Amino acid sequence: MGPWLTLVAAGLFEVGFTTCLRYADGFRNMAWTAGFIVCVILSFTLLDKAAKAIPLGTAYAVWVGIGAVGTLAVGVATGDETLGLVRLALVIGLIGCVVGLKFAGQH
Repeated sequence: MGPWLTLVAAGLFEVGFTTCLRYADGFRNMAWTAGFIVCVILSFTLLDKAAKAIPLGTAYAVWVGIGAVGTLAVGVATGDETLGLVRLALVIGLIGCVVGLKFAGQH
């Protein structure tokens, strides 16, 4: 897997650990807590691997962007969050910035 796909996978596992954290109930729910731990380990391991080929600042920004957008999407899908016009516009801007980082600069 190339470094950018590795980074996307790391971001998706970030969405996994934030989602698990939402339902872990202060780490009292063992199934969600186990999911959180597994996703954290995978997310950071993949981020570390991707950052060996992608500048760390870029990798981190993309990782955070994927996590933020994905976590918001899960929240909207589950009904825990709302997505108004302003939030939607800001999320689209964030996605544009993340995509722009992929194509800006040489690695």
